Amino acid sequence: MNGTQTLGRAIDILFVLAESGSTLTVSEIAEKVGIPDSTAYRFIQTLIKNGFVERKGRGQIGLGLRIFDLARSLSQQIEKDLLTIARPIMEELTFATGETTVLFVRSGSKAICIENVTSKRLIRLSIENGRVLPLNLGASGKTLLAYESDKIIEEMCKLFSEGEQGAEALYQELDTIRQQGYSFTLGEYDSDAFAVAAPILDPQQRIVASLSAAGPIHRLNKDEIPAVIEQVRDAASQISCKLGGLSS
Repeated sequence: MNGTQTLGRAIDILFVLAESGSTLTVSEIAEKVGIPDSTAYRFIQTLIKNGFVERKGRGQIGLGLRIFDLARSLSQQIEKDLLTIARPIMEELTFATGETTVLFVRSGSKAICIENVTSKRLIRLSIENGRVLPLNLGASGKTLLAYESDKIIEEMCKLFSEGEQGAEALYQELDTIRQQGYSFTLGEYDSDAFAVAAPILDPQQRIVASLSAAGPIHRLNKDEIPAVIEQVRDAASQISCKLGGLSS
């Protein structure tokens, strides 16, 4: 096995552990990666020495702290790149729609505004950086949640909904958002505001942020809604492409 193959197998092991969401035995890892137990054991020993995986219990292997340090560094770099890339596109979107545009990221069960470009109209929606909203109310939060992993969606639906019926209704709404590629809400978080949001994705098609255009309901013309939706989706796709992702 050459150096490239060795690196590839080590990366495969890390992905298997990440996707499992828990610990695995050496045999389970070997089976998922498609290598003999003895080979898996050698790779795991090397990864343990470098802090990328750890022994979590009797015969159990999990991700190590060093991999989480790398993940945090990557997240910080993506956010820095995201703001640099997104700002001019958001300014163009605000000019095109005449409405405030906002960029939200997920933190736990909340959506946090990290950038905004406020409309220049006299009557406008204003959202400051740092504003925290729930994931289950409004276009921005729902878009962030809709593109998360099945496990996170399941957990959040249970958290936000009372009873199985409520969780199922939210799950179906999130599924619709994924299928159509955007979320449109009227007076959901703020009774006087509408919002259109679309996902910003990384190269692995994972959700990075949501981009929204929002304004007062009284100014919304039903005939103009399709155009606003298309403008928001196009702007989000531009940002995704510049981050190295694909259009949604």
